[in-house]
Amino acid sequence: MKNAKHSLKMYALILGTALSLLTSSSMAGMVSTDQVTEQTQLDADKVKIQTFVERADVRDQLQAMGVGETMSKVRVAAMTDQEIHEMALKIDSMPAGGYVRNSDLILVLLIVLLILLI
Repeated sequence: MKNAKHSLKMYALILGTALSLLTSSSMAGMVSTDQVTEQTQLDADKVKIQTFVERADVRDQLQAMGVGETMSKVRVAAMTDQEIHEMALKIDSMPAGGYVRNSDLILVLLIVLLILLI
């Protein structure tokens, strides 16, 4: 009887130890509203740039300059958060279509150059 109790206690101890080793611990932390907002804005900016680069007219200009569609996507993905934000702001400030000012043309050329250099 004592031997059976002792064996049962040993099995319980081994099982408890094994289960405690198998469980993983997780950590939770507070996330500020600013952090969530910044990440949301960054995601929106990335989508804006990817959409811009995928436009037919921009894609044609990039291909004319020797930058293929795949390469332009890779280079956009390699941009820093700051570069993404700045480029998204510039895209927002561009006119919707029709008239292209010299400053807008320079902006497009700078974007293409940035993509070529990355």
